[in-house]
Amino acid sequence: MSRMLFVNLPIKNLDATKQFFGGLGFEFNATFSDDSCTAMVINESTSVMLLVESRFKDFIEGGICDTSKAVEALLCISADSREEVDSLVDKAIASGGSAWGKLQDEGFMYGRAFRDLDGHVWEVMWMDPAAVPA
Repeated sequence: MSRMLFVNLPIKNLDATKQFFGGLGFEFNATFSDDSCTAMVINESTSVMLLVESRFKDFIEGGICDTSKAVEALLCISADSREEVDSLVDKAIASGGSAWGKLQDEGFMYGRAFRDLDGHVWEVMWMDPAAVPA
């Protein structure tokens, strides 16, 4: 069975969030978007639902994590090269995000991370396919 993954994240400003991630090259699925959320497409089986906080609260019990004080998750996306890692993270920082964590360089694996406009941590990782065991 092939599974799909939908990650749900609270956001403060839908327009600013769409502009930020759109500027990083992500696309949005209009079918699952409205004035309170958007479905950011990662690939054909994975989407990130970005919901304004009031809409996000419809799906949870308790409060929303204060990302200025805690990290609720590490979201890691792959890149095709070291250069793509640097390009994506540098673009995120230039677009209003902030650097997060330390550079990870293990030779066969390279990664950096950023916080988006709402403080969610996004790791961007490249791994040499030849180094992955068969």
